[in-house]
This record gives sequence, structure tokens and C-alpha cells, in this order.
Amino acid sequence: MACSKDPNENLSKAEWRIREAAGRGAQVVCLQELFRSQYFCQEERAELFDLAEPIPGPSTEALAKLARDLKIAIVGSIFERRMAGVYHNTAVVIDADGSLLGSYRKMHIPDDPRFYEKYYFTPGDLGVRCFDTKYARIAPLVCWDQWYPEAARMAALGGAQLLLYPTAIGYHQSDAGEAMLQQNAWVTVQRAHAIANGLFVAAVNRVGFEEGPPGDGLQFWGGSFISDPQGRILAKSADQEDILVAECDPRRIEHVRRNWPFLRDRRIDAYGTVLKRVAD
Repeated sequence: MACSKDPNENLSKAEWRIREAAGRGAQVVCLQELFRSQYFCQEERAELFDLAEPIPGPSTEALAKLARDLKIAIVGSIFERRMAGVYHNTAVVIDADGSLLGSYRKMHIPDDPRFYEKYYFTPGDLGVRCFDTKYARIAPLVCWDQWYPEAARMAALGGAQLLLYPTAIGYHQSDAGEAMLQQNAWVTVQRAHAIANGLFVAAVNRVGFEEGPPGDGLQFWGGSFISDPQGRILAKSADQEDILVAECDPRRIEHVRRNWPFLRDRRIDAYGTVLKRVAD
């Protein structure tokens, strides 16, 4: 969805869109990255830390009530205030009874022009986590995490059936010529995670133009999609607000992994170099 500058307005909008998704049969609903605000990391401003909130807190309380009323699981992305001076970009998982199953804190933190996340977010310290909701075993990762095969593989090894990426990705007008190449790469790498790990992947991106510094801003391209374990796109949106619903049958995971046994044939005795920064 597109976000306004009013966090309460964004929360209300997310709530009615979650209700619409549930009305269309959704059992696990994932919101985009930092859904309660516009993407504030376009600039470094200390007062923007005021957008952060504790967990549990107002957003988790609102999502928990909604999950309980609708009997669905919800993944929400929150700017977490852990303590004074320590903040995280955090995905929370709420089960269909309204219980807070736990959190995942974004581990890979970018620092690019207009994506100044290292200023705001402490790298996550909870590791890659899987959660057993009423409907599926899921693993949330967040945005920049989606470029790293190691994180997706760890989720698969933890038994995840569905990998969820709340996302805020777009482009600056100076990069408009490269935007399509970047978007194609973004889709390709996540479909590759689905194929290499034999699981379902859903990427949930915001849409719309958001102002940053005066006279500047980012265009978020949307393009949210759901991929099956063979990389087939089950549902995809364009650059407008949308709700995607797709059936993710766990029997498909079993079928694909029997025929493409990538996890079986891993040479775990030979991968030590992956734990090094550079293979000297």
C-alpha cells in the first residue's frame, strides 16, 4: 500500500486491507516493511526516532486484536524501540488466536544514498527464526535480507514452508534508467530462493512516491508477488495498491523436493569458506 505521513492513518488503512484479505480467504497475511510510516530512512534526522515503539506496543496490540477477530496469522513490520539508543527494523508474527509468537530483527542493514538504514537500525541479534502459526510454519525476513541466499537457506533448514519478505524498495529519479533492471533482479533473486530451497516465497513491497529531503524522494515500484517452490509466479501486482491471495499447498513442497533434492545433496563438509568474509 501507499503510506501517508500519519501513522494512525496508515494503521487504519492496513487494518481494513487485512480485513479485505481475510474476506478473500487469506489465512496468513503479511504487511509491507515499516507499514505505519513513510520510508523515513531517506535522510538522517534524530527526531524520526520518535516513530519507534516497543514490542509489545500499540501496533502489536492492534494487529493481535485483528488476528484474533479474523482468526488469521499476521506478519507486521515495526520500527522497534528496544531501549534508548537501540532500535531495530523488526517483523512480528501474530498467530490466529492473537498471541505474539515472536519477532525477527532485520539482520542485513543497507547504507546507500536515500537508504540510510544504518543510522536508524541496530543489526538483528535473534538470527533467522521460524514460527509455527495455525496454518503454516513461516519465516519472516526483511527487505535487504532478500538478496542473501544464506538467510533463505537457514529458514529452509529450520523447516519453513513459507518465506515472507516485508519490503520497501524503489528508485530515485536519477536511477530511473536502471529501475527495470533492478526490479527484474529483485524478482529473480527471490524466485531463486524458492527454487533452491523448495519452498514458497512472498515479497510484499510498498507503492507510491514518497518525499525525502526538499525537492527529492523515492518512487516505490510495488510489484509484490508470490512464488511457488519451482519459481512459478502464483500472483503478482503492478505499481498500484493491491492485495495478493494465493494458495500455498505444503504438498507441493514435498513433491518438488522429492524431484529436486537440493537439500539432500548439499555437501556440508565443504562449505566452510562461506563463514569467511573473503576466501584468502
